[in-house]
Amino acid sequence: MGETKVDGMRLDVWSDVICPWCGLGRHRLAEALRRFEHRDEVTVVHRSFQLDPSAPVGTTLPVAEALAAKMGASPAQAREMTSRVEELARAEGLTPYVVGDNETGSTALVHEFLAHAGAEGQHAQAWDAVFDSYFGRAESVFTVEALVSLGERLGLDAADTRAALTDRRYRAQVEAEARHAARLGATGVPFTVIDERFAVMGAQDADTLLDVLRQAWAAAHPEARPVVVADTAEACGPDGCAVPDDHAAHG
Repeated sequence: MGETKVDGMRLDVWSDVICPWCGLGRHRLAEALRRFEHRDEVTVVHRSFQLDPSAPVGTTLPVAEALAAKMGASPAQAREMTSRVEELARAEGLTPYVVGDNETGSTALVHEFLAHAGAEGQHAQAWDAVFDSYFGRAESVFTVEALVSLGERLGLDAADTRAALTDRRYRAQVEAEARHAARLGATGVPFTVIDERFAVMGAQDADTLLDVLRQAWAAAHPEARPVVVADTAEACGPDGCAVPDDHAAHG
């Protein structure tokens, strides 16, 4: 029987744009891909996952208040949790990275904006711009006007973007992507699936991601190896973003 040749690799990455581990995971994946021998043959597809789809659209609150409401954290505990993530990001060269002094809220509109931008040929650029705006500059990504302005910076027509958001044109697509992740076993984000065979849960460090990429590449080519699932890294779930005591070990 002849062998099927696989020419490239596909990564489907589910994220919520307010998840600090997703932003850090994005940075780590970029570093792993930079070191990956077959990086020019990798396609990365970003997928939407709302950590709190019930959050009311248009309402925001400080991250510290959100942590207090969701996890019962005191202001000091909230600052400690967010500072740990910021320090880890800084140690890995991701700076500025604003977590504790940010706002949070429903991400329904921003995910619909990302779907619209993708339909307009700005898929990767839009995801980069949203993460950079939110964590890099602590800018709002929660209102139609903020997203229209962000779209203009990407070259998107303002009227088209506003119409897509006000008529909720991509709402069903965003919801379907989250359901797809759940069917694959995702309970939080970041959640990455490689070639529909390898599941990587959480913000794995770059070395681990590189190892999984290499194993996935081998599995799709003649020197196939067993499937490996990485599932012990930091992630955000419906109940919040975990900050383990041994977080430094993942840096």
